[in-house]
Amino acid sequence: EPALRERGILRVLDTLGASGRLPVAAVDSLKRAYDFLRRVENRLQAWADQQTHDLPEDELAKLRLAFAMGYPGWGAFTLELARHVEAVTQQFAQVFGGTAMPEPNAGKSDLAVLWRGDPGEENALQLLTGRGFENPALAWNRLRALKHGFSYRTMSPRGRERLDALVPRVLEAVAATPQPAATLERVFDLLEAVARRSVYLALLADHPQALAQLVKLCAASGWIGTHLARYPLLLDDLLNPAVLYAPLDRSQLALELEQQLARAPADDPEEVLNALRYFKQAQVLRVAAADVSGAMPLMIVSDHLTEIAETLLRKVLELAWADLLPKFGQPRCVVDGAQREARFAVVAYGKLGGIELNYGSDLDLVFLHDSAGDRQLTDGPRQIDNPTFFARLVQRIIHLLTTRTGAGDLYEVDTRLRPSGRAGLLVSSFEAFAEYQHHQAWTWEHQALTRTRMVAGPPELAERYRGIRRAVLQRERDPAALRQEVRDMRERMRAELDASTADRFDLKQGRGGIADIEFMVQYKILANAYRYPDLLIYTDNIRQLDGLERFGILSIADAARLRNAYRGLRRRIHLLKLQEQPALVPVAEVHDARESVIRIWRRLMESD
Repeated sequence: EPALRERGILRVLDTLGASGRLPVAAVDSLKRAYDFLRRVENRLQAWADQQTHDLPEDELAKLRLAFAMGYPGWGAFTLELARHVEAVTQQFAQVFGGTAMPEPNAGKSDLAVLWRGDPGEENALQLLTGRGFENPALAWNRLRALKHGFSYRTMSPRGRERLDALVPRVLEAVAATPQPAATLERVFDLLEAVARRSVYLALLADHPQALAQLVKLCAASGWIGTHLARYPLLLDDLLNPAVLYAPLDRSQLALELEQQLARAPADDPEEVLNALRYFKQAQVLRVAAADVSGAMPLMIVSDHLTEIAETLLRKVLELAWADLLPKFGQPRCVVDGAQREARFAVVAYGKLGGIELNYGSDLDLVFLHDSAGDRQLTDGPRQIDNPTFFARLVQRIIHLLTTRTGAGDLYEVDTRLRPSGRAGLLVSSFEAFAEYQHHQAWTWEHQALTRTRMVAGPPELAERYRGIRRAVLQRERDPAALRQEVRDMRERMRAELDASTADRFDLKQGRGGIADIEFMVQYKILANAYRYPDLLIYTDNIRQLDGLERFGILSIADAARLRNAYRGLRRRIHLLKLQEQPALVPVAEVHDARESVIRIWRRLMESD
């Protein structure tokens, strides 16, 4: 029913009451409980300055919370809390109490004894070994820890009943995976995360397809398991595999985000933040699910992750602008005697600029405005100068992107690549940016510029940015001096960041790794863009290599070797990320690719 496709819980409750799906008295009781519990949550988090949902144990903290809630003491507060919790529990039991949970397959019930009985350690290890668990001791210890842990002991009777029915099915499902013990750990991490929210246990118990998808994804990727445990609301998405494994394209993403935000109460900023975050977590899960299924090449994965980030950036810019306009009005300026609006742009550097985002990548951003001339002021009730307005706009954008709520954050933001780095202004005018790039920027900043593009703002500003970028990068340079500067910067970076050891290779920063390929490409672009401006069309490394080959700057053989090495090394980093592992591999695993890159580096960057 369309009216129930709504994330504002109070409006959903009203709809359920109006349609007769819930008694009016139950709706009133649940709304009062929701209001009370949300106020408790807000006060807890405001005091602790973190996303906590745990009641305090310290006596002073207890009194502080009770007083903040308007009660004379802890006893009066907990009495009211218990009343609301009981009301919710009773209503939950009435809604879900009749749901039957079928028993696990009787033909495969041997593993159930590990949870329901007490077979003893020796028998348990023998049984787990026989069922293919690669680390039976780990699996057994994890089972006992869950069964005798705090989460299980403090669950409601109904919650324990659900978990008791669910765990044997989990054991059977993970036993069929390539690494049962590792998969069990990931699934149990999620079960412990949702132990006090038995609605999620009910979802998995009552929908075998959701449990099957959960186990499948956890078996394929530790990162996905952690993602689901951190954001259990995403478990709903496991109910429809046809949707789960089909990432949206750019236009579909924008439409889906609009629909998500339309369901969030406009007067509740936290719900808006949560809607943005849920959208991101759900869309990234779709990409990861399709990724681990083997149906999507690495470059397409990065394309999807980049499109998600750009969709969110554009919407966040729109929201931040809408927040400031009522108070300050539209920034305007007078240029050559004519008044016009001052506009704003977001420029992506690094992985976002190069269309190479991975799971968990942060965003390297630079912010620009085109205010110039005279009377650079806003036209609203509180008039401020345009640089101040745009600085506040950037602060609001960063707040919307980085604030952590119960639904997580959107992205970490790195603004250090702006003109003058940390010492520079958070937002620059186009004129100041161009002046800096032409007259003050270091060579490494021009290297970074080769991977940049504008990702949010008016099309006219995008064209203006491309013009500045072209003018800076097409400048003719002394090849020998340029090579020395690029090589020196790479050596300093390697000395600081390379985590390689005698037997482990750092895929990103090691000698012969990804950074070496990127630096060679950037050197060749800076050295040759004045002759071949089309080298600047693309910002991703692979198409830049294609351009260097097309114009004869790199040989066909060298370009092919660098492309293959780059793809292979990036793929290894990507797979390690999905398993929550650092970008380090045994040296022998990438010997050929690494040696190929080192030989080309020596010839291009070190030979006289």
